[in-house]
This record gives sequence, structure tokens and C-alpha cells, in this order.
Amino acid sequence: MNNYELMAIFTPVLSDDDFKAIQKKYTDFVEANGGTITYTNPWGLKSLAYPIQKKTTALYWVLEYSAPSDFNEKFKIQFLRDDQVLRHMITVLDKYAVEYNAKKRSGVKTDTEKVEA
Repeated sequence: MNNYELMAIFTPVLSDDDFKAIQKKYTDFVEANGGTITYTNPWGLKSLAYPIQKKTTALYWVLEYSAPSDFNEKFKIQFLRDDQVLRHMITVLDKYAVEYNAKKRSGVKTDTEKVEA
């Protein structure tokens, strides 16, 4: 099982209920294919750096999960088929990134934050 982080950008015309439903759809897909959800963070409506499909805002969502290495191809196909997804990016997390994200969520200051403070 490898650790991954997904950043997905959805169309801004989704209602709150639709946005929650699409998040549930993809988290259920991960779990149905043998993965586990580590963390989910809906960022909500944000401005885009550049227009995508003539849209200047979008709904952002970050998902951390663990899954078998062959799972990501199935996951990408689901995103490419969905018209509500503007963009998506899956990043592989190494053990240091997983540790950093866990510390950040728990509120523990990292070495770089101690130096800046």
C-alpha cells in the first residue's frame, strides 16, 4: 500500500450537497478498491490562477489515502469520465511527507516554523 494525495478541482456550479455527494462518491470508490482514507479536506470555492473552461472559480478538495499501486489508473479513469471535474492531480507521498502532514494536522510545529517564529 502506497500513500497518495489527491488535489481535485470541481466545477463551481455544484451545490453544497452535490459537492459533499461527489466527495463521498470518490472516498467510497477508494475504499471499495481496497484503499483507506487518511484525511479529507474540502477547501471550498477558490479563485483559479487562470480560467479553465471559461470558469474563474472552482471547488477544491484534497484527499490523502493509501491504496495499492495499480489503483491509481482506475481512479484517473473515473476522474476523466466525470464532467464535474475540471482538473485533478495525484501525488505519491513518501514517509517524510506523510509524517509532515500528520504533524501539521495535529498542530505540532515543524523545524522550519520554529526558525521563522
